[in-house]
Amino acid sequence: MKLLVIGSGGREHAIAKKLADDPKVSRVFCAPGNPGMKKDGIETVALTENDQAGLTAFAEEQGVDWTFVGPEAPLAAGLVDTFEAAGLKAFGPSKAAAMIEGSKDFAKQLMVTNGIPTAAYQTFTDFAAAKAYVEAQGAPIVIKADGLAAGKGVVVAETLEQAITALSDMLEGNKFGESGARVVVEEFLAGEEFSLLAFVRNDNVYPMVISQDHKRVYDGDKGPNTGGMGAYSPVPQIPQSMVDEAVATILVPAAKGMIANKTPFTGILYAGLIATEKGPKVIEFNARFGDPETQVVLPRLKSSLAEIISALLADEEPVLEWSDTAAFGVVVAAAGYPGTYEKGMPLPEINDPEVTVYYAGVAENEGSLTAAGGRIFLVEAEGTDLAEAKEKVYQALAAAKPTGMFYRKDIGAKALENK
Repeated sequence: MKLLVIGSGGREHAIAKKLADDPKVSRVFCAPGNPGMKKDGIETVALTENDQAGLTAFAEEQGVDWTFVGPEAPLAAGLVDTFEAAGLKAFGPSKAAAMIEGSKDFAKQLMVTNGIPTAAYQTFTDFAAAKAYVEAQGAPIVIKADGLAAGKGVVVAETLEQAITALSDMLEGNKFGESGARVVVEEFLAGEEFSLLAFVRNDNVYPMVISQDHKRVYDGDKGPNTGGMGAYSPVPQIPQSMVDEAVATILVPAAKGMIANKTPFTGILYAGLIATEKGPKVIEFNARFGDPETQVVLPRLKSSLAEIISALLADEEPVLEWSDTAAFGVVVAAAGYPGTYEKGMPLPEINDPEVTVYYAGVAENEGSLTAAGGRIFLVEAEGTDLAEAKEKVYQALAAAKPTGMFYRKDIGAKALENK
Protein backbone atom coordinates (compact mmCIF):
# COMPACT_ATOMS: atom_id res chain seq x y z
CA MET A 1 0.00 0.00 0.00
CA LYS A 2 1.04 3.56 -0.78
CA LEU A 3 -0.52 6.05 1.63
CA LEU A 4 -0.76 9.81 2.15
CA VAL A 5 -1.21 11.58 5.51
CA ILE A 6 -2.29 15.23 5.57
CA GLY A 7 -0.88 17.46 8.33
CA SER A 8 2.37 18.45 10.00
CA GLY A 9 2.12 17.90 13.75
CA GLY A 10 2.90 15.28 16.35
CA ARG A 11 -0.46 13.65 15.73
CA GLU A 12 0.36 13.18 12.05
CA HIS A 13 3.86 11.94 12.92
CA ALA A 14 2.30 9.24 15.13
CA ILE A 15 -0.24 8.25 12.44
CA ALA A 16 2.36 8.20 9.65
CA LYS A 17 4.88 6.26 11.78
CA LYS A 18 2.26 3.64 12.68
CA LEU A 19 1.49 3.22 8.98
CA ALA A 20 5.17 3.25 7.91
CA ASP A 21 6.00 0.49 10.43
CA ASP A 22 3.40 -1.79 8.81
CA PRO A 23 4.95 -4.46 6.53
CA LYS A 24 1.92 -4.16 4.21
CA VAL A 25 2.70 -0.48 3.57
CA SER A 26 5.40 0.31 1.00
CA ARG A 27 5.49 4.13 1.18
CA VAL A 28 4.03 6.82 3.42
CA PHE A 29 3.90 10.44 2.27
CA CYS A 30 3.03 13.28 4.63
CA ALA A 31 1.94 16.69 3.30
CA PRO A 32 3.38 18.98 4.40
CA GLY A 33 4.83 16.90 7.24
CA ASN A 34 7.82 18.18 9.19
CA PRO A 35 11.56 17.48 8.98
CA GLY A 36 11.55 15.32 12.13
CA MET A 37 9.32 12.74 10.42
CA LYS A 38 12.07 11.85 7.95
CA LYS A 39 13.89 9.96 10.74
CA ASP A 40 11.10 7.35 10.53
CA GLY A 41 11.22 6.91 6.77
CA ILE A 42 8.23 9.18 6.13
CA GLU A 43 8.48 11.13 2.85
CA THR A 44 7.43 14.76 3.32
CA VAL A 45 5.70 16.60 0.49
CA ALA A 46 5.90 20.38 -0.01
CA LEU A 47 2.14 20.89 -0.24
CA THR A 48 0.10 22.72 2.40
CA GLU A 49 -2.93 21.07 3.95
CA ASN A 50 -5.24 23.66 2.31
CA ASP A 51 -3.91 23.11 -1.24
CA GLN A 52 -6.80 20.88 -2.28
CA ALA A 53 -5.96 20.87 -5.99
CA GLY A 54 -2.28 20.13 -5.35
CA LEU A 55 -3.04 17.33 -2.89
CA THR A 56 -5.54 15.58 -5.16
CA ALA A 57 -3.15 15.86 -8.11
CA PHE A 58 -0.31 14.40 -6.01
CA ALA A 59 -2.46 11.48 -4.82
CA GLU A 60 -3.46 10.72 -8.41
CA GLU A 61 0.10 10.96 -9.76
CA GLN A 62 1.53 8.73 -7.03
CA GLY A 63 -1.27 6.15 -7.19
CA VAL A 64 -1.98 6.58 -3.48
CA ASP A 65 -4.34 3.86 -2.18
CA TRP A 66 -5.98 6.20 0.30
CA THR A 67 -5.37 9.42 2.20
CA PHE A 68 -5.71 10.07 5.94
CA VAL A 69 -6.67 13.68 6.79
CA GLY A 70 -5.22 14.54 10.20
CA PRO A 71 -6.09 18.13 11.23
CA GLU A 72 -9.48 19.77 11.70
CA ALA A 73 -8.97 22.73 9.33
CA PRO A 74 -8.73 20.77 6.03
CA LEU A 75 -11.64 18.56 7.17
CA ALA A 76 -13.77 21.66 7.85
CA ALA A 77 -12.71 23.02 4.44
CA GLY A 78 -14.04 19.90 2.68
CA LEU A 79 -10.82 18.16 1.63
CA VAL A 80 -12.45 14.71 1.89
CA ASP A 81 -15.28 15.87 -0.39
CA THR A 82 -12.72 17.11 -2.94
CA PHE A 83 -10.85 13.80 -2.90
CA GLU A 84 -14.03 11.76 -3.27
CA ALA A 85 -15.24 13.99 -6.13
CA ALA A 86 -11.94 13.15 -7.89
CA GLY A 87 -12.57 9.43 -7.38
CA LEU A 88 -9.95 9.13 -4.64
CA LYS A 89 -10.34 7.40 -1.27
CA ALA A 90 -9.89 9.58 1.81
CA PHE A 91 -10.51 8.74 5.46
CA GLY A 92 -12.20 11.49 7.40
CA PRO A 93 -15.58 13.21 7.67
CA SER A 94 -17.15 15.28 4.91
CA LYS A 95 -17.29 19.06 5.28
CA ALA A 96 -20.89 18.77 6.53
CA ALA A 97 -20.00 16.06 9.09
CA ALA A 98 -16.90 17.95 10.30
CA MET A 99 -19.31 20.57 11.70
CA ILE A 100 -19.47 18.37 14.81
CA GLU A 101 -16.14 20.04 15.62
CA GLY A 102 -16.36 23.13 13.41
CA SER A 103 -19.31 24.53 15.36
CA LYS A 104 -19.81 23.92 19.06
CA ASP A 105 -23.41 25.12 18.66
CA PHE A 106 -23.99 22.43 15.98
CA ALA A 107 -22.54 19.80 18.33
CA LYS A 108 -24.68 20.98 21.25
CA GLN A 109 -27.83 20.85 19.14
CA LEU A 110 -26.90 17.31 18.03
CA MET A 111 -26.50 16.28 21.67
CA VAL A 112 -29.77 17.83 22.81
CA THR A 113 -31.70 16.30 19.89
CA ASN A 114 -30.30 12.83 20.55
CA GLY A 115 -30.39 12.85 24.36
CA ILE A 116 -26.60 12.76 24.70
CA PRO A 117 -25.52 13.83 28.22
CA THR A 118 -23.70 17.16 28.24
CA ALA A 119 -23.50 20.46 30.15
CA ALA A 120 -26.41 22.92 30.05
CA TYR A 121 -25.62 25.79 27.68
CA GLN A 122 -26.70 28.90 25.79
CA THR A 123 -25.29 30.36 22.55
CA PHE A 124 -24.72 34.10 22.04
CA THR A 125 -23.55 36.59 19.42
CA ASP A 126 -24.37 39.67 21.52
CA PHE A 127 -22.00 40.65 24.33
CA ALA A 128 -24.61 42.32 26.55
CA ALA A 129 -26.93 39.29 26.40
CA ALA A 130 -24.05 36.89 27.09
CA LYS A 131 -22.82 39.03 30.00
CA ALA A 132 -26.30 39.10 31.56
CA TYR A 133 -26.58 35.30 31.26
CA VAL A 134 -23.15 34.74 32.84
CA GLU A 135 -23.97 37.11 35.72
CA ALA A 136 -27.23 35.23 36.33
CA GLN A 137 -25.48 31.83 36.28
CA GLY A 138 -22.41 32.72 38.36
CA ALA A 139 -18.95 31.18 38.32
CA PRO A 140 -17.25 28.83 37.68
CA ILE A 141 -18.52 28.80 34.11
CA VAL A 142 -17.10 27.80 30.71
CA ILE A 143 -16.81 30.16 27.71
CA LYS A 144 -16.14 28.61 24.28
CA ALA A 145 -15.54 30.16 20.87
CA ASP A 146 -18.05 28.47 18.56
CA GLY A 147 -15.60 27.74 15.74
CA LEU A 148 -12.12 26.26 15.37
CA ALA A 149 -9.47 27.92 17.55
CA ALA A 150 -6.59 25.40 17.56
CA GLY A 151 -7.45 24.14 21.04
CA LYS A 152 -7.21 27.62 22.59
CA GLY A 153 -10.83 28.82 22.29
CA VAL A 154 -12.02 27.52 25.67
CA VAL A 155 -11.85 29.49 28.92
CA VAL A 156 -12.76 27.80 32.19
CA ALA A 157 -13.61 30.96 34.14
CA GLU A 158 -13.27 30.59 37.90
CA THR A 159 -14.61 34.11 38.53
CA LEU A 160 -17.25 36.32 36.90
CA GLU A 161 -14.50 38.80 36.00
CA GLN A 162 -12.62 36.11 34.03
CA ALA A 163 -15.83 35.05 32.28
CA ILE A 164 -16.76 38.58 31.23
CA THR A 165 -13.20 39.26 30.03
CA ALA A 166 -13.35 36.10 27.90
CA LEU A 167 -16.71 37.14 26.43
CA SER A 168 -15.36 40.61 25.67
CA ASP A 169 -12.20 39.20 24.06
CA MET A 170 -14.24 36.96 21.75
CA LEU A 171 -17.36 39.00 20.96
CA GLU A 172 -15.93 42.53 21.11
CA GLY A 173 -12.16 42.08 20.73
CA ASN A 174 -12.34 39.63 17.81
CA LYS A 175 -9.69 37.46 19.52
CA PHE A 176 -10.52 34.38 17.43
CA GLY A 177 -11.95 36.16 14.37
CA GLU A 178 -15.01 34.48 12.88
CA SER A 179 -14.54 31.47 15.17
CA GLY A 180 -15.36 33.65 18.19
CA ALA A 181 -18.13 35.75 16.63
CA ARG A 182 -20.52 33.32 18.33
CA VAL A 183 -19.85 31.88 21.78
CA VAL A 184 -21.24 28.92 23.68
CA VAL A 185 -21.58 29.46 27.44
CA GLU A 186 -21.72 26.19 29.41
CA GLU A 187 -22.22 25.13 32.99
CA PHE A 188 -19.02 23.98 34.68
CA LEU A 189 -18.89 20.22 35.18
CA ALA A 190 -16.83 18.74 38.04
CA GLY A 191 -15.11 15.39 37.64
CA GLU A 192 -12.24 13.53 36.04
CA GLU A 193 -11.72 14.16 32.31
CA PHE A 194 -10.88 11.48 29.75
CA SER A 195 -10.68 11.14 25.98
CA LEU A 196 -12.62 8.42 24.18
CA LEU A 197 -11.87 8.06 20.48
CA ALA A 198 -13.46 5.72 17.98
CA PHE A 199 -13.19 4.64 14.36
CA VAL A 200 -16.60 5.39 12.85
CA ARG A 201 -18.24 4.45 9.57
CA ASN A 202 -21.85 5.69 9.46
CA ASP A 203 -23.53 3.92 12.43
CA ASN A 204 -20.66 1.46 13.03
CA VAL A 205 -18.60 2.55 16.04
CA TYR A 206 -15.30 0.90 17.04
CA PRO A 207 -13.98 2.45 20.26
CA MET A 208 -10.30 2.79 21.10
CA VAL A 209 -8.65 2.55 24.52
CA ILE A 210 -9.14 5.71 26.56
CA SER A 211 -6.50 8.29 27.44
CA GLN A 212 -6.18 11.44 29.51
CA ASP A 213 -4.75 14.71 28.20
CA HIS A 214 -3.34 17.56 30.32
CA LYS A 215 -4.56 20.86 28.82
CA ARG A 216 -3.26 23.43 31.30
CA VAL A 217 0.22 24.72 30.61
CA TYR A 218 1.79 24.43 34.07
CA ASP A 219 2.20 21.81 36.80
CA GLY A 220 -0.79 21.40 39.08
CA ASP A 221 -3.13 22.20 36.19
CA LYS A 222 -2.33 25.91 36.44
CA GLY A 223 -2.29 28.55 33.71
CA PRO A 224 -4.14 28.84 30.40
CA ASN A 225 -5.42 25.98 28.26
CA THR A 226 -3.12 24.69 25.51
CA GLY A 227 -3.40 22.13 22.75
CA GLY A 228 -2.15 19.58 25.31
CA MET A 229 1.01 19.20 27.41
CA GLY A 230 1.05 15.43 27.84
CA ALA A 231 -1.13 12.33 27.88
CA TYR A 232 -1.24 8.74 29.06
CA SER A 233 -3.20 5.53 28.51
CA PRO A 234 -4.81 3.62 30.18
CA VAL A 235 -6.63 5.82 32.71
CA PRO A 236 -6.96 3.53 35.76
CA GLN A 237 -9.16 5.94 37.73
CA ILE A 238 -11.92 5.63 35.08
CA PRO A 239 -13.69 2.25 35.42
CA GLN A 240 -14.49 0.18 32.32
CA SER A 241 -18.18 0.42 33.22
CA MET A 242 -17.96 4.21 32.71
CA VAL A 243 -16.30 3.70 29.31
CA ASP A 244 -18.97 1.18 28.25
CA GLU A 245 -21.68 3.62 29.33
CA ALA A 246 -20.02 6.40 27.30
CA VAL A 247 -19.94 4.24 24.17
CA ALA A 248 -23.62 3.33 24.58
CA THR A 249 -24.98 6.76 25.59
CA ILE A 250 -22.63 9.08 23.70
CA LEU A 251 -20.69 7.61 20.75
CA VAL A 252 -23.41 5.37 19.30
CA PRO A 253 -26.21 7.98 19.59
CA ALA A 254 -23.87 10.60 18.07
CA ALA A 255 -23.14 8.40 15.04
CA LYS A 256 -26.83 7.61 14.58
CA GLY A 257 -27.76 11.26 15.13
CA MET A 258 -25.37 12.36 12.41
CA ILE A 259 -27.12 9.98 9.97
CA ALA A 260 -30.55 11.31 11.02
CA ASN A 261 -29.14 14.82 10.48
CA LYS A 262 -28.19 13.82 6.89
CA THR A 263 -24.52 14.39 7.79
CA PRO A 264 -23.28 10.79 8.20
CA PHE A 265 -19.86 10.54 9.81
CA THR A 266 -16.87 8.53 8.62
CA GLY A 267 -13.50 9.01 10.32
CA ILE A 268 -12.20 9.43 13.85
CA LEU A 269 -14.80 10.66 16.32
CA TYR A 270 -13.22 12.11 19.45
CA ALA A 271 -15.32 12.59 22.57
CA GLY A 272 -13.79 14.72 25.30
CA LEU A 273 -15.66 13.46 28.36
CA ILE A 274 -15.99 14.12 32.05
CA ALA A 275 -16.84 11.45 34.59
CA THR A 276 -19.51 13.13 36.72
CA GLU A 277 -21.47 11.70 39.65
CA LYS A 278 -24.34 11.17 37.17
CA GLY A 279 -22.20 9.34 34.61
CA PRO A 280 -20.12 10.43 31.61
CA LYS A 281 -20.96 13.77 29.96
CA VAL A 282 -19.58 15.39 26.80
CA ILE A 283 -17.28 18.41 27.06
CA GLU A 284 -16.56 18.49 23.32
CA PHE A 285 -16.59 16.48 20.12
CA ASN A 286 -13.72 16.56 17.64
CA ALA A 287 -13.78 15.19 14.10
CA ARG A 288 -10.24 13.74 14.20
CA PHE A 289 -7.54 12.23 16.38
CA GLY A 290 -6.49 14.34 19.37
CA ASP A 291 -2.98 15.60 19.97
CA PRO A 292 -1.26 14.43 22.22
CA GLU A 293 -3.71 11.53 22.79
CA THR A 294 -2.82 9.92 19.44
CA GLN A 295 0.81 9.55 20.52
CA VAL A 296 -0.20 7.34 23.48
CA VAL A 297 -3.21 5.53 21.99
CA LEU A 298 -1.70 4.30 18.70
CA PRO A 299 1.36 2.66 20.33
CA ARG A 300 -1.11 0.40 22.18
CA LEU A 301 -2.84 -0.71 18.95
CA LYS A 302 -1.67 -4.24 18.11
CA SER A 303 -3.80 -4.51 14.94
CA SER A 304 -2.73 -2.96 11.63
CA LEU A 305 -3.93 0.65 11.41
CA ALA A 306 -3.64 0.43 7.62
CA GLU A 307 -5.90 -2.62 7.53
CA ILE A 308 -8.44 -1.03 9.89
CA ILE A 309 -8.82 2.02 7.67
CA SER A 310 -8.81 -0.05 4.46
CA ALA A 311 -11.64 -2.16 5.92
CA LEU A 312 -13.69 0.86 6.95
CA LEU A 313 -13.30 2.48 3.53
CA ALA A 314 -14.51 -0.78 1.96
CA ASP A 315 -17.49 -1.03 4.36
CA GLU A 316 -15.99 -4.12 5.95
CA GLU A 317 -15.59 -5.10 9.61
CA PRO A 318 -12.18 -4.04 10.99
CA VAL A 319 -10.17 -6.01 13.55
CA LEU A 320 -9.08 -4.04 16.63
CA GLU A 321 -6.75 -5.57 19.21
CA TRP A 322 -5.09 -3.58 21.99
CA SER A 323 -2.06 -4.30 24.19
CA ASP A 324 -2.22 -4.38 28.00
CA THR A 325 0.84 -2.13 28.21
CA ALA A 326 0.75 1.50 29.33
CA ALA A 327 1.86 4.44 27.17
CA PHE A 328 2.99 7.80 28.51
CA GLY A 329 3.88 11.01 26.65
CA VAL A 330 5.20 14.44 27.66
CA VAL A 331 5.20 17.52 25.40
CA VAL A 332 8.25 19.78 25.28
CA ALA A 333 7.20 23.36 24.49
CA ALA A 334 9.00 26.63 23.78
CA ALA A 335 9.48 28.96 26.76
CA GLY A 336 6.59 31.43 26.76
CA TYR A 337 4.06 29.07 25.15
CA PRO A 338 1.04 29.42 24.79
CA GLY A 339 1.83 33.15 24.67
CA THR A 340 4.72 34.72 22.75
CA TYR A 341 7.60 32.28 22.42
CA GLU A 342 11.02 32.09 20.81
CA LYS A 343 11.96 29.99 17.79
CA GLY A 344 15.18 28.68 16.34
CA MET A 345 16.60 26.89 19.40
CA PRO A 346 18.47 23.69 18.52
CA LEU A 347 16.68 20.51 19.58
CA PRO A 348 18.46 18.17 22.01
CA GLU A 349 19.55 14.78 20.70
CA ILE A 350 17.43 12.01 22.22
CA ASN A 351 18.78 8.61 21.23
CA ASP A 352 17.35 6.61 24.13
CA PRO A 353 16.04 3.30 22.68
CA GLU A 354 13.39 3.15 25.42
CA VAL A 355 11.51 6.19 24.08
CA THR A 356 9.97 7.46 20.84
CA VAL A 357 10.11 11.13 19.82
CA TYR A 358 7.18 12.56 17.86
CA TYR A 359 8.01 15.90 16.26
CA ALA A 360 5.59 18.81 15.82
CA GLY A 361 6.81 22.44 15.67
CA VAL A 362 10.23 21.85 14.14
CA ALA A 363 12.27 23.15 11.21
CA GLU A 364 15.56 22.08 9.65
CA ASN A 365 18.68 24.24 9.65
CA GLU A 366 21.87 22.91 8.03
CA GLY A 367 20.83 19.34 8.70
CA SER A 368 19.82 19.88 12.33
CA LEU A 369 16.35 20.23 13.81
CA THR A 370 15.37 23.53 15.43
CA ALA A 371 12.28 24.77 17.28
CA ALA A 372 9.67 26.36 15.01
CA GLY A 373 6.44 26.20 17.04
CA GLY A 374 4.92 26.37 20.50
CA ARG A 375 4.70 22.64 21.10
CA ILE A 376 7.96 21.31 19.68
CA PHE A 377 8.03 17.56 20.29
CA LEU A 378 6.66 14.80 22.50
CA VAL A 379 8.61 12.01 24.19
CA GLU A 380 6.66 8.75 24.56
CA ALA A 381 7.40 5.39 26.14
CA GLU A 382 5.57 2.17 26.90
CA GLY A 383 5.84 0.05 30.01
CA THR A 384 4.12 -2.76 31.85
CA ASP A 385 2.37 -0.02 33.83
CA LEU A 386 2.17 3.79 33.88
CA ALA A 387 4.88 4.12 36.55
CA GLU A 388 7.41 2.30 34.37
CA ALA A 389 6.47 4.22 31.21
CA LYS A 390 6.59 7.54 33.11
CA GLU A 391 10.06 6.81 34.50
CA LYS A 392 11.44 6.11 31.00
CA VAL A 393 10.09 9.40 29.62
CA TYR A 394 11.26 11.63 32.45
CA GLN A 395 14.70 9.96 32.53
CA ALA A 396 15.12 10.64 28.80
CA LEU A 397 14.02 14.28 29.24
CA ALA A 398 16.32 14.82 32.24
CA ALA A 399 19.26 13.49 30.22
CA ALA A 400 18.35 15.64 27.18
CA LYS A 401 18.33 18.95 29.13
CA PRO A 402 16.33 20.93 26.51
CA THR A 403 17.37 24.62 26.44
CA GLY A 404 14.84 27.45 25.95
CA MET A 405 12.06 24.91 26.43
CA PHE A 406 9.96 23.51 29.25
CA TYR A 407 7.72 20.57 30.07
CA ARG A 408 5.30 19.60 32.82
CA LYS A 409 6.77 17.38 35.53
CA ASP A 410 3.42 16.04 36.79
CA ILE A 411 1.83 14.28 33.81
CA GLY A 412 -0.10 11.24 35.03
CA ALA A 413 0.05 12.30 38.69
CA LYS A 414 -3.64 11.63 39.36
CA ALA A 415 -3.47 8.13 37.89
CA LEU A 416 -0.39 7.22 39.89
CA GLU A 417 -1.81 8.73 43.12
CA ASN A 418 -4.88 6.50 42.79
CA LYS A 419 -2.91 3.29 42.50
